[in-house]
Amino acid sequence: MGFYVRTSVKAGPFRFNLSRSGVGVSAGIPGFRVGTGPRGNYVRIGSQGIYYRATSPRAASAPQPRPTFPPPGHHPSDVVMQDVTGVTSMSLESTGGDDVIGQLNVAASRQGWGWPATIIVFVAGLFIMPYGLILWVLAVPVCWWLFLRDKARRTVVLFYDVTDAAATWFDGLVTNWRWLTESQKLWRVVESGRVETTYQHKTNAGASNLVNRIPAAVSYNPPRHLATNVTVPSITAGKSSLYFLADRLLVRDGKHYSDVSYDNLKSEGSRGRFIEGPGQIPTDAAQVDRTWQYVNVKGGPDRRYSSNPMLPIMLYGNIDLTSPQGLSWRVQVSRAEAAPAIAQTLGAAPTTRTT
Repeated sequence: MGFYVRTSVKAGPFRFNLSRSGVGVSAGIPGFRVGTGPRGNYVRIGSQGIYYRATSPRAASAPQPRPTFPPPGHHPSDVVMQDVTGVTSMSLESTGGDDVIGQLNVAASRQGWGWPATIIVFVAGLFIMPYGLILWVLAVPVCWWLFLRDKARRTVVLFYDVTDAAATWFDGLVTNWRWLTESQKLWRVVESGRVETTYQHKTNAGASNLVNRIPAAVSYNPPRHLATNVTVPSITAGKSSLYFLADRLLVRDGKHYSDVSYDNLKSEGSRGRFIEGPGQIPTDAAQVDRTWQYVNVKGGPDRRYSSNPMLPIMLYGNIDLTSPQGLSWRVQVSRAEAAPAIAQTLGAAPTTRTT
């Protein structure tokens, strides 16, 4: 899948268009479209869009609350687990250098009225039957218009015109993203704890470190509050996501956004042995050894335990994404060779930003 740039992006009832003259927006129905732009207002049939630069008002940055983290957890064998997810987007200082993050946070905070209006009309119609059928029919265009209006108000349109080295690099990132999309399993590591005592070592399959992880998914989809003309490689784990745009890394936690410029992003890829739990293991990962849930000092099975399952030791890939501002993501990949490939591509991002 190569780097793909679209010249038209739709957000609600509006269509934003990119041409050599600039960015435009128009609205209408098939066969009839109206708009205004540098050359004046127009009404046209089957025309291109008008030129428009910003879709959300600029908002002053609100004071961000301090991050809160869950207290350290404890493994049954008393291994202390520490949070390794870094700061959230609410505390992550934006390094993008423009107001895109402010626009996204304003758009994400706006209340939608389409669903509340639909529910109110539906319930009201039930109380005035059979006249409720008439109410429902009359309300359909109004509710539909509200849905379109919500989509437009809660979407920021961002056009890219990427050329030269930046285009070559981004094309490589989109193409190499298949290393992850074709991997069977991905996880984000959220907690880590060091095994320190002999007892902890013997009761945790001989591991030197324990981790807690959550499933992760990769795609080519932008966040719901952003419409853009380029493909957007992304990683989502729980309520957090990373979106790799042409000029920056977009970070989302819930409905809050921040960003990290590629100049500030550090990426490292490695391969490592990982003791899997009982159950199905990824078929695209290599099993390099085996162990048991309870081991003796020599690494063999501890015969004192009647239930002592054998555990596979897998070779996985690890992608570490960090920034001086506090970003910290470790993505574990079942396809071990994917980690160095992605990390190397991200590390080659050009320092010049083009939007």
